[in-house]
This record gives sequence, structure tokens and C-alpha cells, in this order.
Amino acid sequence: MAQNHPDRGQRGLPGGAPRYSAFALAKKAMNYHQDWQRAWRDPEPKAEYDAVIIGGGGHGLATAYYLAAVHGLTNIAVIEKGWIGGGNTGRNTTIIRSNYLWDEFAAIYEHSMKLWEGMSQDLNFNVMFSQRGVLTIAHSEHELREMSRRVHAIRLNGIDSEILGPAEIKKFVPTINIDQSIRYPVMGGFLQQRGGTARHDAVAWGYARAADDLGVDIIQKCEVTGLRRQGRKIIGVETSRGFIKTKKIGCVVAGHSSVVAAMAGIRLPIASRPLQALVSEPIKPILDTVIMSNAVHMYISQSDKGEMVLGAGVDKYNSYAQRGSFPVPEHMLAAAVELFPVLSRLRMLRHWGGIVDTCPDASPIISKTDIEGLYFDCGWGTGGFKATPGSGHVFADLIANDRPNKIAAPYSLDRFRTGLLIDEHGAAGVAH
Repeated sequence: MAQNHPDRGQRGLPGGAPRYSAFALAKKAMNYHQDWQRAWRDPEPKAEYDAVIIGGGGHGLATAYYLAAVHGLTNIAVIEKGWIGGGNTGRNTTIIRSNYLWDEFAAIYEHSMKLWEGMSQDLNFNVMFSQRGVLTIAHSEHELREMSRRVHAIRLNGIDSEILGPAEIKKFVPTINIDQSIRYPVMGGFLQQRGGTARHDAVAWGYARAADDLGVDIIQKCEVTGLRRQGRKIIGVETSRGFIKTKKIGCVVAGHSSVVAAMAGIRLPIASRPLQALVSEPIKPILDTVIMSNAVHMYISQSDKGEMVLGAGVDKYNSYAQRGSFPVPEHMLAAAVELFPVLSRLRMLRHWGGIVDTCPDASPIISKTDIEGLYFDCGWGTGGFKATPGSGHVFADLIANDRPNKIAAPYSLDRFRTGLLIDEHGAAGVAH
């Protein structure tokens, strides 16, 4: 199971970056906030690093931070084709939870939850982690029985979860429609009080600032064009800004993992598909929790700016486009309006898509490859954001020690050879 007290690494900012605080904010206001220090440097790539992390999203930055903070490896570069947090990290619905059925998923996501709960203090950066609860709705007797099974399994793994009836749900979420005559009536649900949301951009910025303070080079606008091998061993990475020599490469590029893997001459068992989301125009606060509806595959929360944030399932086709098709948002909006009639006259403000990479068993890959020095952290599907700190923590351990710890071990590439798959299609709440 998950570690009780994960090694979070060095606290504070040992490199000397000024700490953020209410006092610092008031002091800087006296000068109209004109002299804030840059959050992280913009360095030129060195000729050689001890390790290179490809991908400047939340997972990649977390990996670099924990490599430096926990394992003391500071001669590291994070290479990002675009800008920090410009991929899936900034294109998701920000939901965080650890209420998973299988032991392997419970371990990694509860490990992640414990890191979330101290992240703002660890990084000296407010990631706006709000434990407002995640409520998953049942729309049939079958779903309700399945939820009971799930809750018992979750509790056996030491994770908080409880069943609510329709009246309790109405009390918890006054704006929800529990009329039994609707197409998908609310029969009950299960709640994880410790779940919630965080500010996705702040997570990337916080990890980037803290990693930079520990000496990590964050190199943006640097495209990887090839991985250089010597036999079965990695010796460096080709980029649009020149060749970088290194003995270890950690690939954390989400939907583009198969593209980078092909550069090394290997093939990963993953498929990339768009995952859509949208936000409405902002309104006054009406929803202070996260609602997930599995039967219609819709989830909704309200942002700190008042926007209603909605997401659904992946599109049915493979694509690298950061956009989606009309049927998915049409379906999710119909479900949202049925559960929350008060939303019927809202207008959509923004609509976008991220690129998710999914494995046949809907579980991630956290693994070294048969090429010495090449590691992959990918295949998170729709559950990547909530895993950010836990994924980075265990992936850093794998890169530093060249062997997985007990949390990462089930997610090795070897499982596709041995058949020990982790069938977690219920990760999005639509199976089991």
C-alpha cells in the first residue's frame, strides 16, 4: 500500500529564492510589485547532464524536483517543446481523488494525495488545493450495489469513502435535481471528503520554481528531435538547440510518448486520443464540491473564478489534436442540465481538448525499458493530473535507483509480457 510518510525532500528554498508570504506581498505592494524576482531562470542548455527529463508538464517538473530534493541529483535538465504547463497540465478539469478500487491504484493515488496535502507548504507556492470533496453519483440499483462494493474496498485500503442516499446528496448539494422522473435519477452516491481540486497552472509553476531553486535547468522552446543510442545504451538527446549528452532520460510527454519512444526504436502499447473539457461563463458560487456522474460520464465543479468546469470521456478516435468533436460536449451538457437545471441558460465560454495516452488495461506505465538509461512515465489516460506529485515522486525514485519501488513496480512494461495487467477501466468510474 501507499507509504505512510513519503520522503518529501528538502523543505523551503535552500537555493536562496525569496519566500512568498503575506508579509512579502505587502512589502512588494509598496513598490507597485515592480521588483519581484523571476520564478525560474531561462538558461542555455549545458553540454552534459546527469539526467534529462523530456516534458515540462506537471509530471516532468515533479520528477525533476524530487530527483533534486529527495535524491540529491541537481545536474538535471527539463526539456519542453513549448512552454511550462502548456500541455495536458493546463488542459484538464483539475479533479483530485484517491478513491480507487484496485490495491495498485489505491497505492499510487493515495501516495499522491498525501503529497497534495502538503504541496503548498513544501513548494512555498499556493497551488490552491481545495479539499471540497468528490461525490460520485449512482443512477441505478446496479450502480448503487457496485458503489457499496467499491466503498468497502476503498476503506480496506485506509482511504476515506462513504455512501450517501438521495436526501443526503440533496442536503450536501442543494442545487442538484433528485427528482426520480428524470432520465437518469439520482439513486445515491459515494463521497471522498479529502478529494477536491487544485489550480493546474500553479502546480506547474510551483514545481518549476522549486526545482530551479535546487539547480535544475528548465529549458523551454526546445524540441526533442532524436534520442542517441550506443548499442542498447542511451548516450544523449538531439534537440532543436543542439545535442545534449546524458546517461539517463526520463520521458514524461503524455500523448506524445509513442512518438518519443519511436525515436529510440521501441514501441509502446498506448493509444493517444483527445479528452475534451469546457467552462461556462462565470456565475456566483452554487457548487462547492465536485460531482461525477458515471452512467452519463460527466463531471462538474465550479472554479474559483465562478466558471462551471465540465468534462467527459475521451473521443472515440486516435488523434494528436488539442481539440475535440461536437458530440462529446453536446452529450455532457445534456447530462449537466438534467442534473442541474439552474445551468440551462448559461453560455459556454471556452472549449478545448488535451491529448491522453491510454494503455490496453487503462493503467499507466512507470518503467525502465530494455535500453539502458531510458525510462517512461506515461499512459495515465484521464487520471494524469491527480497523480502529478505521486507519479513524479516514484518516477524520480526509479530514475535515481534504476529499480522501481513497491508502488511503481506493478506498472512496469513487463506486465504486458507476463499478463499481470491491472484492469483499471474503472479509473474514470465507468467499469467494474
